[in-house]
Amino acid sequence: MMIEALIAVCLIGSLAVLAAPNKYAGKLAFGVSLLPVVGSLWMYSAFDASGNALLADPADIAFYTRETWIELGGLYTIDWHVGLDGISLPLVVLTTILTSLAIVSAWTPIDERQSQFYGLVLFLEAALIGVFAALDFFLWFVFWEAVLIPMYFLIGVWGGSRRKYAAIKMFIYTNVASLVMFIGFVALVFGLGLDTFNLADTAQALVLDGAEPDAAPWIDANTLKVFAFFAMFAGFAVKVPVVPVHTWLPDAHVEAPTPVSVLLAGVLLKMGTYALLRFNFTMLPDVATDFAVLIAVFAVVSVIYGAMLALAQQDLKRIVAYSSVSSMGYVILGLIAYTVYGVGGATFQMISHGLISGLMFMAVGVIYNATHTRMVTDMSGMADKMPVVVGIFIAGAFGYMGLPLMSGFAAEFFIFLGSFGAVDAIGSLAPLFTALAMFGIVIVAGYLLYAMQRTLFGPYHLDTEYEVERAPIHDVLPLFVLLGLIILLGVAPDLIFEMITDAVDPILPGGDS
Repeated sequence: MMIEALIAVCLIGSLAVLAAPNKYAGKLAFGVSLLPVVGSLWMYSAFDASGNALLADPADIAFYTRETWIELGGLYTIDWHVGLDGISLPLVVLTTILTSLAIVSAWTPIDERQSQFYGLVLFLEAALIGVFAALDFFLWFVFWEAVLIPMYFLIGVWGGSRRKYAAIKMFIYTNVASLVMFIGFVALVFGLGLDTFNLADTAQALVLDGAEPDAAPWIDANTLKVFAFFAMFAGFAVKVPVVPVHTWLPDAHVEAPTPVSVLLAGVLLKMGTYALLRFNFTMLPDVATDFAVLIAVFAVVSVIYGAMLALAQQDLKRIVAYSSVSSMGYVILGLIAYTVYGVGGATFQMISHGLISGLMFMAVGVIYNATHTRMVTDMSGMADKMPVVVGIFIAGAFGYMGLPLMSGFAAEFFIFLGSFGAVDAIGSLAPLFTALAMFGIVIVAGYLLYAMQRTLFGPYHLDTEYEVERAPIHDVLPLFVLLGLIILLGVAPDLIFEMITDAVDPILPGGDS
């Protein structure tokens, strides 16, 4: 019942914080958020599951619960079905840690309606844990949609001057995408003739039993599978986001307050890549490999185009936002490789990018708190005024560039190793796609080094009336924690990579299911 306990603590804590006076809301929220951190770390230490949660026997799934929840007219059942494997557990741990750090980072910039802000953040954490733990489609979909509610208000109420536009744009993009994805999955379930929307039952029917969907005489099984695959892919691609459905993300990041940007880049984007892995690449591997070249093109275009857009930006937040589009392209390339290093590296990249992007947004936020500007042209020489924050910002930037002994290097190395040898999935073009994606690192280095040279070094200059002071300790400590985790996973990637590959292996060709 540990998963239920984590969700319950977040929801009860959310209500308590909403009722608390603004003066104490931030500290209370942080105290509540530490309980899921402790719980998730205990789950990590006690983890002894094996295999993939959608294809394994229930006895091999960690923290497993399955109880009938709703019966729909005696035809379909919806279960409270949750459990964790080596793919989902690291994402749950990432969610709890980033939420606690984001709450601390909000103490300086959030100075009005604090109880509502922190209550929504804890509600968001509960929904995110549910997304990564749910194994029934309807339960998972409830959590998936629930994430939108607090995120909409966190951007729309506490965001910048164009916050309403950004919040509505994000809501419309992701809500329409959810509808498309919903249609694709339900069509697949109806075609298989199942009496449940359980993800494990659907995956096992398709992968282990070799069942073919047969929805209607006017559509054959293969066409239905292709339709379902691309409907789900389109829905999840918006959340990732993949070029060309990425335009909502920079607007959301720029208008969102820094703590919300940390959670948006660090965890919410991982919902899309996690869902692609769970649904598309686990349930319909034959369709994925049939269209592997097309998917690889989307991945490489996202890597290069996202990096080029970042190169053209003057707003530090927008630079980091577009770099997220580029980084998620690496995840898609790793997934379509269908090798242990490709898919395992893609999952490792989800964790690594969550930490690095969270660090970068936090560092930009601390600089903005002091300067009240994020524009590259408005400042220079910040290293003299904020040496500690700038030092951590530079370390995070080098992590983005793939500096050895940092998690970004390990993630990209695994992906490139897996995609380069993905001849079975991508064909003879695999080395070319890998080389193009590797070139993206050069562009990443270009825009990050250029931005740092303009803003951090040289003679001190600031086009605002504010006096820059060193950041308070509660703004700096979360940066140190994130940097420590980035280095820890870079030095010892097997802390999570071994459990990831154990869960990834069953979905690969010839894997042990």
